[in-house]
Amino acid sequence: MLLNKGDKLLFIGDSITDCERKRPEGEGLFGALGKGYVSLVDALLQAVYPELGIRVVNKGLGGNTVRDLNGRWQEDVLNHQPDWLAIMIGINDVWRQFDTPFIKEWHVYADEYETTLRKLVSETKPTVKGLVLMTPFYLESNEQDGMRAMMDQYGSIVRKIAEENDVIFIDTQAAFNVVLEELYSATLAWDRVHPTAAGHMVLARAFLDNIGFEWKR
Repeated sequence: MLLNKGDKLLFIGDSITDCERKRPEGEGLFGALGKGYVSLVDALLQAVYPELGIRVVNKGLGGNTVRDLNGRWQEDVLNHQPDWLAIMIGINDVWRQFDTPFIKEWHVYADEYETTLRKLVSETKPTVKGLVLMTPFYLESNEQDGMRAMMDQYGSIVRKIAEENDVIFIDTQAAFNVVLEELYSATLAWDRVHPTAAGHMVLARAFLDNIGFEWKR
């Protein structure tokens, strides 16, 4: 288990991370962490590792791109001084190119995505014990689908940055692909983006597996 006693673990991203978390701070009781994978990670850490007292904070914000993260990075990440940081961003960076193709100023193309994500990682890595980069995903089995192909391209950028900085890399698309061998995509996400409870469990499991979580202790 890579997390230590009393560590603060902060998650940041878009609506997949947000999942109706409490405003202004996604931390505490009564659904403060939202209804998604962040709350599942927190519940499992409490249930299996209660002695560690891991503090989980959710700073996801629906609709965000990496450009938006850059704009709120100081307030929502650095000011919190987390011990561990998990970043999952990129779905909207890609999606806006498909659902609003004519509003070019909303689009975050691959070069900006890579430059901005690399900047955030490089300036944050020295301040934390551990950093986790999670790829964006699209729940579409057909790899030739235009949005799925572009999402895979952005996922490859995340992999490259993770390798360059020697931080933990989680291929969420690969985790979903295993389940998609048996289930139709709509059973995991009606719009192929926003997961069901089962889809969020796929994300939580992928995250925990990559931080050394022991399911049987």
